[in-house]
Amino acid sequence: KDVQKEREPHVYLSKEEVKEKIQSYNSCVTDKLKMTLNANGVYTGFIKVQMELCRPITVQSSQSQGRCAPSNQETAFYLPDGCVNTLHISSTNTVREVIEALLKKFFVADNPAKFALYKRCHKEDQVYTCKLSDREHPLYLRLVAGPKTEMLSFVLREHETGEVMWEAFSIPELQNFLRILDKEENDQLQILKNRYAAYRGKLEEALRGVLKPG
Repeated sequence: KDVQKEREPHVYLSKEEVKEKIQSYNSCVTDKLKMTLNANGVYTGFIKVQMELCRPITVQSSQSQGRCAPSNQETAFYLPDGCVNTLHISSTNTVREVIEALLKKFFVADNPAKFALYKRCHKEDQVYTCKLSDREHPLYLRLVAGPKTEMLSFVLREHETGEVMWEAFSIPELQNFLRILDKEENDQLQILKNRYAAYRGKLEEALRGVLKPG
């Protein structure tokens, strides 16, 4: 169930309160992804982000990284449904920075502004998905909720803007989308051809049996 973003005030914790919460958090961790409190009060830790993308992403090859102009080293493809990635971040990192880091980690060339980070949480036996604002701090949310992803998890999606705004995509991206559609069309056409060829073969075999002289 998707709901509007809840207005949750950020509670500013003292260094001692943060220390106590981190100790409690680490005592419940089962996957070794613990948090660390630094002397300056900033803490670091890990979050897992599930990718729920409906449209293909554009990925740069290692040879084309750092170039400003689009190149033929970019490839568009669909991410597997339910793909989960782990990021090591700090308590100062915002949602926007987390999105940018996630895309950079996997050499995604798409504009980060096309994506949004959501939190998924359980409340009153229901699952709610809420869009996070760019200035929120995911590691703080993780710390407050505890390490169990059943209580809180993060999801990356495209912005929900109704119809797709194709003018926001670059020419290489649109060309890659067309290549993907052509491939999918050809694959589906081949499946249909194979299905009807098999059906025709069975009909011809049945006819031969009926017309065979007795």
